[in-house]
Amino acid sequence: MDRGAKISGRGTSSAPKNRFEKLASEIDLEHFDPLDEDLQPRKVATELLPDQAKTLIRENDSPDISFRYSINVYRGCEHGCAYCYARPSHETLGMNAGIDFETKLLVKYDAPKLLREELNHRAWRGAEIVMSGVTDCYQPIERQLKLTRSLLEIMVEANQPTGIITKNALVARDLDLLAQLATKNLVHVGISITSLDQQLTRLLEPRTSSPAARLRAIELLSAAGVPVHAMISPIIPGLNDNEIPELLAAVKRAGARRAGTILVRLPWAVAPIFEAWLREHRPTMADKILERIRSSRDGKLNDPRFGSRMHGSGEYAENIRRTFDLFAKKLGLSDSLPPLDSSQFHPPKLPGTQQLLF
Repeated sequence: MDRGAKISGRGTSSAPKNRFEKLASEIDLEHFDPLDEDLQPRKVATELLPDQAKTLIRENDSPDISFRYSINVYRGCEHGCAYCYARPSHETLGMNAGIDFETKLLVKYDAPKLLREELNHRAWRGAEIVMSGVTDCYQPIERQLKLTRSLLEIMVEANQPTGIITKNALVARDLDLLAQLATKNLVHVGISITSLDQQLTRLLEPRTSSPAARLRAIELLSAAGVPVHAMISPIIPGLNDNEIPELLAAVKRAGARRAGTILVRLPWAVAPIFEAWLREHRPTMADKILERIRSSRDGKLNDPRFGSRMHGSGEYAENIRRTFDLFAKKLGLSDSLPPLDSSQFHPPKLPGTQQLLF
């Protein structure tokens, strides 16, 4: 599962076997000296690979996800969250859910062109499109590539209702565009915050923004009139569930209008990656945390069933739900955000076409 040397600055050093591949390689460390250079901590640079996808807007039919259409301009995520449920998606690309997911990113460089074309399809009527949902549209490489910003510019041009999900304060960079959408009731922004303890988040989510930076982003967006939905997610039983009241109070102070939560999900290769993280960074708590996750998932580390996969089941999961609901209601964070207005949508201009004079 491991490549040998620990990789610094990443969420995992693991290279778990791809469940779709018949062959896998492992490093035999038996004859290595522990001081060998090959076993010393090392850095792995991010590699950008072109994604030649022919379409951009994807339709979702999951009954427990609130949006129907989404865009993921990046596949793989530099944030390196040890618990990330999207890691196994990299296995469908012939890579692993561990270090490959964090360092080999597929980029849809043609995303702005594709979006213009797809918003011009005759059948498109301006339904809400959520940016992210699988991997973060504001992960660190976005600072350089600015693809998400390019898509937002098109959303503004077309009056296209837009949702955003991120855990990166970089979203505040695009405040000018988001504020324009907000004045027409065309945008919601979901900002995820897992803990207020930066020492924990630095290990658990190594390349995300600090908790303070995320709260500041909520403040900036809210002050500009952008509706913010704070996502207290994921809740990891025994690790951060004790922070629920404090987290909700913090996002309320920052200006969030609503809050929601999801119980940690550990599908496929994510479970061993997360367990390895626990053994390394929380060794005395690891068994307790894993047992509490199992008690919230019918004795397993993951429950893929619709209806229960987001919130879990059993007494411990129910206690988490009750605590969250109690404090969210008390703080005025339990009401839904108003639906976005699709009636204002109009197709954006296509390159080379004649613009109407009237």
